[in-house]
Amino acid sequence: MTPVGVDDLADRVRGGWLGRIAGNMLGKPVERGDYWTRDRIDRYLRQADALPLTDYLPEPPAGPSEEFVLRPEWRRCVRGRIHGSCRDDDVDYAILGLHLLETHGFGFSTEQVGDLWLLRLPYLQTFTAERAAYRNLANGLKPPLTATYDNPYQEWIGALIRADVHGWTSPGLPRRAASLARRDAVLSHTGNGVYGAMWAAALVAAAFTAPTVRDALETALTVIPASSRLARTVRRVMTLHETGLGWEATLDTLAEETAGLGWIHTVPNAAVLTAGLLYGEGDFTRSIALTVRGGLDTDSNGATAGSVAGVLGGAAAIPPQWTVPLEDTVHSAVFGFDGVRISELAERTVRLAVSAEPAAGAVTSGTPVR
Repeated sequence: MTPVGVDDLADRVRGGWLGRIAGNMLGKPVERGDYWTRDRIDRYLRQADALPLTDYLPEPPAGPSEEFVLRPEWRRCVRGRIHGSCRDDDVDYAILGLHLLETHGFGFSTEQVGDLWLLRLPYLQTFTAERAAYRNLANGLKPPLTATYDNPYQEWIGALIRADVHGWTSPGLPRRAASLARRDAVLSHTGNGVYGAMWAAALVAAAFTAPTVRDALETALTVIPASSRLARTVRRVMTLHETGLGWEATLDTLAEETAGLGWIHTVPNAAVLTAGLLYGEGDFTRSIALTVRGGLDTDSNGATAGSVAGVLGGAAAIPPQWTVPLEDTVHSAVFGFDGVRISELAERTVRLAVSAEPAAGAVTSGTPVR
């Protein structure tokens, strides 16, 4: 791992925040993987003459359409209509994770994660495993029962989408990032659901120092069991890419091999995300566009792809069509954070990374991380 200086860290953290928000908004109008298949997404884009995809999604055609039904929030998330970020749980959890670290430090407990949810996050803005865990918390259960009691979503993607902040605050330290993400994830997830969070946090942390996205992916695999289905699936995508197989053929292969898991499960979504990053080849626009066009949980996958690509290249490398419409503003359901500036979130994240104890391997002021 190469050192990361503080000035470079600030640009990369800002890139992570901007990338996560932009990727999330790109995928949000078509977030429903059982309806918005890869084929339907591309048909929509062809009809709008929007391929290759280089900007936010275009508006739907005028008049009613049974073929192309976007999510109700589309009017705030399509090109020409964006004024600040849409509210979404993929961004809410990044904010909540930042607040967690500011409040309790890097020694936070899983119980403190749950307490903060009850205090800051509205119940109706939680979904699947998070809603089950929230209900269990409200009923007095403690971790790990919050993850296992009456929760059929334990391996779905929810914990993965909460992981980025642990990577942003552990630049170049993927194992540390994975450890923090695991402590967060076990509130609501088990098995591949937890591994997904650890993998994503390590991937973001590795992106600060890895020379290529493939190197970051290789590093991230080292923090989860090699025999897990998640690790085997990510490795499968990497192998197919290495053989020269095209993006579409790779996703066709993985769709067959992960059939039956559903469109919100961690494993098939990790395959789509890995393919988007590899075939995106480090280019921000191509990475998030391919990831969203890959279907399944489009807004979550777009958010993580944007975070990784944003960290790899830094904020300065993100084209303005993605950042200018955001108006440096986040709309959030997290109490006390609606309307917060993206630049402020990035600055607060950098302060956490810089102020972490040197013994933990974090950045200290004026000193590169190793």
